[in-house]
Amino acid sequence: YPSEFLMQKITEDNQVPVHLHVSVSLQYVAGLKGRALVEFFHSNIAEVENEELRHLMWSSVLFYKTPNVEVMACVLLSTKAIYFLLDDSFIHADEHQSDFWNKENSDCENSSFHLSCCFVLKLNDLQSVNVGLFDQYFRITGHSADHIVTCLTRDSYNTHTFIQQLMAVLSLLARTPSPEPVDKDFYSEFGSKNTGKMENYELIHSSRVKFIYPNEEEIGDLAFLVAEKMDGLTNLPSLNILLYVLAFRVNHVEGSAQNTSSLQPKTLILTSSDLFLFDEDYISYPLPEFAKEPPKRDKYQLADGRRIRDLDRVLMGYQTYPQALTFVFDDVQNQDLMQNLTLDHFGE
Repeated sequence: YPSEFLMQKITEDNQVPVHLHVSVSLQYVAGLKGRALVEFFHSNIAEVENEELRHLMWSSVLFYKTPNVEVMACVLLSTKAIYFLLDDSFIHADEHQSDFWNKENSDCENSSFHLSCCFVLKLNDLQSVNVGLFDQYFRITGHSADHIVTCLTRDSYNTHTFIQQLMAVLSLLARTPSPEPVDKDFYSEFGSKNTGKMENYELIHSSRVKFIYPNEEEIGDLAFLVAEKMDGLTNLPSLNILLYVLAFRVNHVEGSAQNTSSLQPKTLILTSSDLFLFDEDYISYPLPEFAKEPPKRDKYQLADGRRIRDLDRVLMGYQTYPQALTFVFDDVQNQDLMQNLTLDHFGE
């Protein structure tokens, strides 16, 4: 251990997405190759001597306790735990969460020593994994609010690969088998259906970890929500969601040293008639079992919406992935005027 194939694969996966900035400490990790990377894991991160590094992935992550702070992380999956090696800027991003993060080493700030925070989720504490729509993200849930993390991969391939590797590692865990199901009587069988919770597709792994996938109703609910935002101008049965993708909106910051751009996470939804940007809550839904009250904000909040008929042109950047698209819309002062004339004079 480790095999040459595994070392080559981990080296290939050890690439920070070009559009996201990371701290100096994480840049050091991203520069490691092959055996040096495995040795770094064993000497600095691994908690047990005999655990094996199985998979590495770079992803943005969200924590349940700090739902508004998206931070870059190097996610390392071993045979014992999932490690999130975090950007050190995260520790200072949300000051009121000081109880969540241990700040003992803050005296290192001014030295040349670069500190990274490592969050550990042991596989034995893992209870469920919720996969987001179209595999754009997934949420890992442990036994408390401190142990809920969402990985915003924004990439179905990365999500699928991580889930496959996680299932393979969980298969190695020795857990006591689940107790035999109790025969239910007629009343309890039919009485438990009215929980008000939407039933999603569940796959219960041999390690008793649930893998929960969204069902068709979730797309239907999303289509209904989008139709509401369109002020009832559309016919719901004919409304189709053509594309759902987690993206960033680019805001250019003028007057800075170099005209830098800040990236705002958004959910882009394309229908046959409109283009929408939503602020989505990726961490709070579905509600964890220990939640006492619903989250403070809705799952989807409309940030911007434009009609496709007002789209003038689409400018495409020529850089490599991720691709930048600029949508240029006609600036029509009174949009409804054209719509109403069409409705009144050219048919129903």
